[in-house]
Amino acid sequence: GLSYTGEILRALADAFDADLALFPLPAFFDQPAARDVMWQERSVQQVLDLRARADIAVFGVGSLQARTRCEVYLDDADVARLALDGVVGDVCTVLLRENGTWADIPFNRRATGPTPAELRRIPRRICVAADAARVAAVVGALRAGVATDLVIDSETARAVLDRIGTPTR
Repeated sequence: GLSYTGEILRALADAFDADLALFPLPAFFDQPAARDVMWQERSVQQVLDLRARADIAVFGVGSLQARTRCEVYLDDADVARLALDGVVGDVCTVLLRENGTWADIPFNRRATGPTPAELRRIPRRICVAADAARVAAVVGALRAGVATDLVIDSETARAVLDRIGTPTR
């Protein structure tokens, strides 16, 4: 939803001497059937093929409680329904619970990002997170096994360790 997302991605690609392939789709479709139809488009198939062949992924963790959530795709009623289903956040637009489960969340049929199962096929998966409101979502992401590496600020790291019951100093 940000008008400069392409510029941010271009700068990131340039910094890492990487190719950039934009995926010009909404984070969530209004209807699962719309996503199913779009997945048949040749241009979308090309990006999905690139995604399937990725050897590194860099991604963040979204939270239903974070200061910035995507109101363009999730309204208050959606957030309330998802919270009742135990959803705490998302990884690459795929919603998950703190226990790491995601496959039986109906809203995920509308998501455009790779599922945790698809992410786990990528050899190197760097998850970046900061914000105490994202702690439950970070725990869910770790339990879903989506990250091989975690880049996190110390406050959030301590809160994650406290939440999973690991003593901190």
